[in-house]
Amino acid sequence: MKPSSLPGWVLSLACIASVIGTPAAAADIELQGRELVVSGMLDGGAIKPFIDHLASGTVRTVVFEDLSGGTADAAGAFADAIRASGVDTEIRGQCMAACAYAFLAGKTHRFGYGFQVNGILLPVAARPTAAELAVRWRGDEAHKTLADFTPATATTAGTATAKPVEASVPPAKDKDNWQPDHGVLFTASPTLFGRIYNAYYCDGTQGRDFSKCERLSDADPYKLGVLTP
Repeated sequence: MKPSSLPGWVLSLACIASVIGTPAAAADIELQGRELVVSGMLDGGAIKPFIDHLASGTVRTVVFEDLSGGTADAAGAFADAIRASGVDTEIRGQCMAACAYAFLAGKTHRFGYGFQVNGILLPVAARPTAAELAVRWRGDEAHKTLADFTPATATTAGTATAKPVEASVPPAKDKDNWQPDHGVLFTASPTLFGRIYNAYYCDGTQGRDFSKCERLSDADPYKLGVLTP
């Protein structure tokens, strides 16, 4: 991981907080050449047009642009469609919770270029150990972690009383146990010397103040499989 600086990670967390604090709309899908740009929030109502676009054969990359979350069901549906089509995925801005699992389904998955701060928050049921981080989001195991948010697994993990999704997100199905503010957050901030990467564990108590999240060491998103070269 590249060395970090205080201004860099403060900028990242401030930008993320400002984006997440904005009320989310249903997913907006727009085809731009060979890119399918998805913004807003992943919801079940958008899955059919999303699949139709992928089935056309013209899409090379699905771009997630400032998505604030969604439900576990939507995450699984979008991820399955991406995995089946074999397209690449990219993040521009922020990709939180449900968006993060859909993003990992890409043949390659990377942060977009440009001067924006990019960030991805992957929800977890409990604080992962260093050993768990090393394998958690690699290969086929990435989509299996959605099981963390079914009642049986969540109860076993001691998270049966997870807090509800924020009011700006439509209610999930009863079987969902989605925790949009609880997870591992990776950020990339632009500087004059290239991008600075940082990682944090957020236990959900920080609300929208992500500067309260715990800084993680040796959590390079490339080494952990969250981003591909």
